[in-house]
Amino acid sequence: MSCSGEIIDGEEQLIQIRPAISAQLKKAKYGVSDHSTVELCHWTKKSFKHEGNCYKHKFYGISTHRCMEFSPAGMHCENRCVYCWRPMEFYDSLEMKPEQVAEPKEILTKLMAERKKLINGYYGDSRNDKQRLDESLLPSHYAISLSGEPTMYPKLPELIKYLNSLQTTKSIFLVTNGQEPDMIQRLQDEDALPTQLYLSTNAADYKSFLKINKPKYDDSWERWNRTLGMLKHLNTRTVLRITLIRGYNDQKDMIPLFAKMFRESSPHFIEIKSYMHIGRSTNRLEHSNMLEMEEVKQFSEQITKQSKIFSVMDESFVSRISILQNNERFIDRWIPSYANTS
Repeated sequence: MSCSGEIIDGEEQLIQIRPAISAQLKKAKYGVSDHSTVELCHWTKKSFKHEGNCYKHKFYGISTHRCMEFSPAGMHCENRCVYCWRPMEFYDSLEMKPEQVAEPKEILTKLMAERKKLINGYYGDSRNDKQRLDESLLPSHYAISLSGEPTMYPKLPELIKYLNSLQTTKSIFLVTNGQEPDMIQRLQDEDALPTQLYLSTNAADYKSFLKINKPKYDDSWERWNRTLGMLKHLNTRTVLRITLIRGYNDQKDMIPLFAKMFRESSPHFIEIKSYMHIGRSTNRLEHSNMLEMEEVKQFSEQITKQSKIFSVMDESFVSRISILQNNERFIDRWIPSYANTS
């Protein structure tokens, strides 16, 4: 048993989120199964009422109401990022042994059942579109990005392949903190890359990296840079995601460093988003650490000028995010499988 977020089931030897922590997660409307978690995000719930869509719908075309956000490593992460709004105080272990984790099909079967329970509660509200609720039970988009770090799950290639084998799957987005470059290489080698790979990119230098990400690995900066260097060679769509935090990484002298990093790593897209003062992050940061949308736009415009290869593609005011597109490695923003869908 670990001292925090997990226990090992004695009979099956599967990692389990501790009952007390699982109860807290369920109270917060998470679904929990073994070491995995699932949740209905804010935008998925709003989409049931036709009250808006996630910016990923606006930017790339995914169907918000048919998005399943989950993690196969719910309480495992190598960082303790200051801006994280997930329950990272429960994170502990830095290892998930292959013999102690659930199989991909088992994870999905159990999490789909948990997710269905969450969705069932919305049928009683007449403001929700019943057809959308019905459709949401069979996801077309999988966001492997909820809590914890999904690349710590040792059977991630098999998981992504399993998701791709499902009839309704149209896209898979994977978000990583870059601390497991060997897993990213495995995804490439085993033909198991997601539709779109996100790398969290919140610091342009080592000092800021430590201050913002609070990593547990001694070689965390080297690990992250190795992942960054892989992006232009991966056979999939790639995105750098920056969370701008006032006083941490939004200073003017950071812009040339970021621009150089972006130019050299050459991802297809860069998402530049303000930190949002929500969830557990409110215990570590202040409301004043958020940037206004105009500030996000100004930062983005400076990046485009100094990088010379990116241009502003779109923005979402309500989410305080701008997206840049790589003009040298141009790809269509729209994911083809979503043509003629809403």
